[in-house]
Amino acid sequence: MSGNEQLLVGLVSISDRAAQGVYPDQGLPALEEWLRLAISSAWRSEARLIADDRVSIEQTLIDLVDHLGCHLVLTTGGTGPAARDLTPEATLAVADRLMPGFGEEMRRISLHFVPTAILSRQVAVIRRQALIVNLPGQPKAIRETLEGLRAADGSVQVNGIFAAIPYCIDLLGGPWIETRPEVVKAFRPKSAQRSQPGDGTAVSQPAGS
Repeated sequence: MSGNEQLLVGLVSISDRAAQGVYPDQGLPALEEWLRLAISSAWRSEARLIADDRVSIEQTLIDLVDHLGCHLVLTTGGTGPAARDLTPEATLAVADRLMPGFGEEMRRISLHFVPTAILSRQVAVIRRQALIVNLPGQPKAIRETLEGLRAADGSVQVNGIFAAIPYCIDLLGGPWIETRPEVVKAFRPKSAQRSQPGDGTAVSQPAGS
């Protein structure tokens, strides 16, 4: 893991009609806006707007990970039960390993808001050095699943899935990710926490690094 390496995030919005220009895409702007609010360390993104086509989705994920070197890929759209919702199948087809906890938690969070969250088929996988996560298609649901639930006083009731992503990227050998705790607080075990510069303590490395 390089301390100077910049996080590269692949953002993929999957929608037939948005890709055809029938209406403006909402997925990519929602992802970009939330990541700008949440991540305080250096990062940049590669964005793609594509149709609900399994071959196109697979090729896009492979290109972002294998050729561009993304550490994290977030997709939005195409995870329901409709015939054209093929994002999970495409994601699983390019996977080296599965990360089932992400899908389980996203559905649990969304069920606080809508009973139809149980229809979601989002998955998360590892391909090479990257974590790929399928997110919901609506901007509000994207924010809720990434950020989690807070009480009226601002305290965290349910952690969003992004709280676990920085440590996952650590374990995959990727760059260190810092978040703004008022949006989402990255969780790392004590053995994997990094000291603040100038405090005189050693930097801990994540398990397996």
